[in-house]
Amino acid sequence: METKHTKRVLFIGYNFAPELTGIGKYSGEMMEWLAEQGHHCTVLTAYPYYPYWKIQQPYRKNRFWYKNEVQRFASGGTLKVVRCPMYVPNKPSGLKRMLLDTSFSVSAFARMQPLLFQKKYDWVISIAPSFQSGLLGSLYKSIRGGKHLHHIQDLQIEAAQDLGLIKNPRLLKLLYGTERYIFRHSDVVSSISDGMMERIEKKAKKPLLFFPNWTETKSFYPITEDCGSLKEKFGFATDDWVVLYSGAIGEKQGLEAILFTAKALEAHKRLKFAICGTGPYKKNLRRMAEEMQLKNIHFLPLQPKEDFNCFLNMANLHLVIQKEKASDLVMPSKLTTILSVGGLALITANASSTLHQIVRKHNMGLLVAAENQEALNDGVLNAFLSQENDAIKKAARAYAQQYLAIDKVMHSFSEQLI
Repeated sequence: METKHTKRVLFIGYNFAPELTGIGKYSGEMMEWLAEQGHHCTVLTAYPYYPYWKIQQPYRKNRFWYKNEVQRFASGGTLKVVRCPMYVPNKPSGLKRMLLDTSFSVSAFARMQPLLFQKKYDWVISIAPSFQSGLLGSLYKSIRGGKHLHHIQDLQIEAAQDLGLIKNPRLLKLLYGTERYIFRHSDVVSSISDGMMERIEKKAKKPLLFFPNWTETKSFYPITEDCGSLKEKFGFATDDWVVLYSGAIGEKQGLEAILFTAKALEAHKRLKFAICGTGPYKKNLRRMAEEMQLKNIHFLPLQPKEDFNCFLNMANLHLVIQKEKASDLVMPSKLTTILSVGGLALITANASSTLHQIVRKHNMGLLVAAENQEALNDGVLNAFLSQENDAIKKAARAYAQQYLAIDKVMHSFSEQLI
């Protein structure tokens, strides 16, 4: 039964659970949390594909049509997920990503039309990327009313422009114009970092809400005792000092730098590197590692959630690799989980970036200049040789507990909006 405190919430965005990393992880946890609180939530999303860039089982057989999933909670809340067919390129490029975005918008628009004739939603939440989801949120608001929250996980247009993926001035003008339209038809615009919010504020001229990515501090925590034979399970010796990169593996991330660091430090026999995850660029990195004859690097698959806490605790150092121009545009989602396990993170971010400033303020990680190979090499070596990193690891866990716990973030969010 609905009460005056119960809201109807429509979510629009193509990344969603059961995707384990990136935007889909946060979107899935957000909507499940709201449903657990008793709200009635409907999700227009796609079939899970990220970070593999292909539709995952058991969804592949239905990928050309729509599929409904319904969860009911003891609170009385409901979560209805509508999976919409979408073009997913196995080798993404700038143009193919635009086709992906547009195919979802068309597919979700078709499925949204019946919702226009049903009981009104109190809130529509659209997620960027893709910024096109904001068009659907704006359309619903214009026709049925309700309030529209446009949440920006990644400044997609700026990132594409800065990284050289989109260079056509006319296309950029069209994209920015569309974004301004979405801002005008949003009641609230939110984002995940101070740096992103500063850039959005100049364009949106709307109330801004700080809505950071969170972490599950109860599921991801420091393990003080021995993590068993996990290092041996993945081919490491128990006394190896493991440097881990875990996350999506894309061409524009600059992950080749990890290979060059491994080559530069191969004389330190206990120092081992691991690249864990999946993505379209992983084969290229494997080939490069073979050509460089690297013996101190391991390529590992994306780990299941039930093993992930122990897996992260295995690592002695975690790499968070950021491009120079992206350190204010993207708050790396992998960092929140590293902080939660009290991991020692080595982060590439220049001094002027928000990421650098917040890490330095709370002393919760090691910082080196972005896109600077020598700085990365020195950072890894200094961390390996240092005996004074315990304070940083404790500060990382404390920050996660104080600022990033999902219940704290979502309670604050729901009090302001829902």
